[in-house]
Amino acid sequence: MKVKVVKKFDGLALIDAEPFVDSRGAFTRFFCAKELSNQLGSKSIVNVNFSKTVNKGSVRGLHFQYPPKAEAKFVRCIRGRVFDVIVDVRKGSTSYLKWYGFELDSSKQNMVYVPEGFAHGFQTLEANAELLYLHTEYHSKVNEDGLRYDDPLLGIRWPLKISDVSEKDSNHQYLSTK
Repeated sequence: MKVKVVKKFDGLALIDAEPFVDSRGAFTRFFCAKELSNQLGSKSIVNVNFSKTVNKGSVRGLHFQYPPKAEAKFVRCIRGRVFDVIVDVRKGSTSYLKWYGFELDSSKQNMVYVPEGFAHGFQTLEANAELLYLHTEYHSKVNEDGLRYDDPLLGIRWPLKISDVSEKDSNHQYLSTK
């Protein structure tokens, strides 16, 4: 795995797979705690989740959890393509409320490491996109929160017209009202 740290966002890393390809097809390591030890530190993966988003242009997120249940996660698109977005929600950070977007593509087998203190979401660039998430913390309803995908204070430039958003994600407050 090739890990590229995004210096502007402390802890964020983009990870490229190094598939082995031969006449039978391909083999790719999806996760290796040893190779990703700089990202994991002393934490371990405690939860693995899957999402399938049917409609092209749908947005999921932007989700995060507050301490003491803050979570880091590895996210990989295993079918299709998505425009993945992270937002720094660490008050006092030099990149506070700044966002970073990039494409996760199942054919490239790339993934992202989203550190604690970042909200995460994505927009599907193809129908029937599937994502796999590896989390360092269990889900906590008490500690969960989210940012509005269309919050003007964030100014996220989604690549496609938004076709679908969950009621929960549409009901997050705008930052100006928090």
